[in-house]
Amino acid sequence: MTVTDPGLLLVKMAIAAAVVVTCSLIAERSGPKLAAMIATLPISLGPVLFFLALEHEPAFIAESARGTMHSNVANAGFVLAYVLVAQRLATLPSLAAALTAWIAVLLGVRALSLTALPLTLLATVALVLVHLLVRPFLAARPSVLPKRAWFAVPLRAACVAALVGGVTVASHQVGANWSGILAGLPLVLSSLVLILQPRIGGAATAALIGNGALGLLGVGLGLAVLHFTAVPLGSGPALALGLLLSICWNLGLLARRPAP
Repeated sequence: MTVTDPGLLLVKMAIAAAVVVTCSLIAERSGPKLAAMIATLPISLGPVLFFLALEHEPAFIAESARGTMHSNVANAGFVLAYVLVAQRLATLPSLAAALTAWIAVLLGVRALSLTALPLTLLATVALVLVHLLVRPFLAARPSVLPKRAWFAVPLRAACVAALVGGVTVASHQVGANWSGILAGLPLVLSSLVLILQPRIGGAATAALIGNGALGLLGVGLGLAVLHFTAVPLGSGPALALGLLLSICWNLGLLARRPAP
């Protein structure tokens, strides 16, 4: 297995950063439900898995998807902790609590050594339960939307580029499962918290993050499709099917009632 070409790696990082920044800027200008549906699409995960697929065999991608399923279950902990804590605390303590919950849930789920199907069922139960728990907090709205901080776009671009570059290089050392876990880091959710909470407050930002619980369920279903189809169909078709399912799931959630 060859080491990633530095020039190609920079191109991958730039493409991924452009995709995530564009989608997150759209999300920032939308209502909380529409913003959550955009933010919970695999807009950072998708590019990472795509570039991993260029360097590894389908079996590696299938196992990476299983690794990312662990991260997606942990996202339930992130959402719940953030929504509850952001009602009272400032940005950094709220994000720290959410990330701590994410790590704790991740370690707990990893210790269970579950296969893909139980992981999918666990994510479904966890995210639906979190959605029910945070529903009382989903109606909050910002009174005024201040101007975007100057560092918002560079911060998102740098974070995503670093994630893509780091996971691509590390994948040759840490293996498929941990590559998937790293690919599933809650990067978009964290960047939205860092940028939006100082601008619109904890309650309104929590409404956006909380609305994303059911959207993350679509990510989990897409990962299950990727895991089970990568080897028989090949990485490209499997990635396309997983992405299509995630998009259709979020569109279905939006169609269920008008986005606020």
